[in-house]
Amino acid sequence: MSNEAGAVPATPEPPRWEPLTPEQVALLLRGFGAPWWIAGGWALDLFVGRQTRAHNDIEIAIFRADAGALRAFLAGWEFFIAETGTLTPCAPSAALPASAHELWSRERGRDAWQLEVLIEEREGDRWAYRRHPRIGAHVRDIGRVTESGIPYLRPDIQLLYKSKGSRAVDESDLITILPRLDAAHRATLVAWLFTTSPGHRWLERLT
Repeated sequence: MSNEAGAVPATPEPPRWEPLTPEQVALLLRGFGAPWWIAGGWALDLFVGRQTRAHNDIEIAIFRADAGALRAFLAGWEFFIAETGTLTPCAPSAALPASAHELWSRERGRDAWQLEVLIEEREGDRWAYRRHPRIGAHVRDIGRVTESGIPYLRPDIQLLYKSKGSRAVDESDLITILPRLDAAHRATLVAWLFTTSPGHRWLERLT
């Protein structure tokens, strides 16, 4: 494991989380001028309209170009780059390295982590899936909003990210969401999975 200067090992002790709720995130980011979306399992629950399972953390997605603005907006919070088994402090004015796709954050003085920030890529008006350059969508169409005004990543995009792993929770999320996917989102997810991994185990369920 890397032990570079300024890096805090993420192990051996399990990280302790006291995650915000989606409502608390929306309140925290009220007035933030750049787009953001609830991501991860909570995004799927917001799509369903209710909490379907327990969540150990909470994630938001933002574009890389807006990461500095977020750190400045949350001036009372500290941010760490989560990468290769370490958590490296990230100063508000420091540019993120290209390899950084995940930040852990918490209010200064707290021991437990409260919010995970996922860094999305953008090419002009196109959201670009960082794991495959051929996959993308218009930036105006990657999110949805709940009736109470909370933005979240649309379900086919979130399931695309979850398709990379083989965790039990990702499989259960697919089972929960699949009956609720409309034909357009189902077709898009199928096309994306054929692009990333033509033999993916989910394709039989989706087609």
